[in-house]
Amino acid sequence: MVRSFDEADERREFEEGFLDVVSIGSVTFGRETLQPGWCWSEHVRPIAGTERCEFHHVGYQLSGRWIVEDRDGTQLEVGPGDIFDTPPGHDAWVVGDERCVAIDFQGIADWALRGPSRRTLTTVMFTDIVDSTGVIARIGDAAWRGLKVQYDEKMSASLMEHGGTLVDTAGDGALARFDSPAAAVRAASTITSAGERIGLPTRAGVHTGEVELKDDGVSGMTVHVGARVMGQAEAGEVLVTATTRDLTLDAGLEYEERGSFELKGVRDARVLYAVRA
Repeated sequence: MVRSFDEADERREFEEGFLDVVSIGSVTFGRETLQPGWCWSEHVRPIAGTERCEFHHVGYQLSGRWIVEDRDGTQLEVGPGDIFDTPPGHDAWVVGDERCVAIDFQGIADWALRGPSRRTLTTVMFTDIVDSTGVIARIGDAAWRGLKVQYDEKMSASLMEHGGTLVDTAGDGALARFDSPAAAVRAASTITSAGERIGLPTRAGVHTGEVELKDDGVSGMTVHVGARVMGQAEAGEVLVTATTRDLTLDAGLEYEERGSFELKGVRDARVLYAVRA
């Protein structure tokens, strides 16, 4: 399996920095990006709720410099190329005018995590308007805005009808989650059909699995797989994984096998199925 921080499972943002998180199996890796002036006790302590950072970090410094201060006041400066091991009970801050980037191999899974999270079984649905740039070039900005308003209204109505929760929107795509796999598939079918009718061809991908649920957000490999499944769909098509298909066969839904696909960043090939109209 090959994963990339550019396609992280989650990005945790805080003042003067952010953390990209990637998990492979039971191992979690983090890439910290910290701006000049960042200080743990000022910018992360309000999230952690502790006097000092109580995580044991092991990592590798890519760029920038920062200082780690232990409970006893001992300070250690970390720079590019250094491998660091920082025990619990430390403070840290960036020094100099260069942003600090480091890869953490330990002590990062729950670092800078806001609020409690829980793992739960859910179904994720990804949708995306196909070739939106081409549509805008063909019909113009004003017509696009009008169609997009209609499209968003139809999506909202579909999510409400099928019990979905909108998690995120990015560009012309959307991520929603459902308690029912069958409801997710039906919502995806409704949205792609509505997009087709108003001239905004849409593709969708649906996958069922465990996610990390925190506040209104979801993260984890299930989310990553769902996005990759959507990426294989054609305009007007809803693709689902074998997991989702198996859970919805008794719901009156019919599928056609599309074959086995190697999904980027996903271990083993996945058989995907298209929902029959």
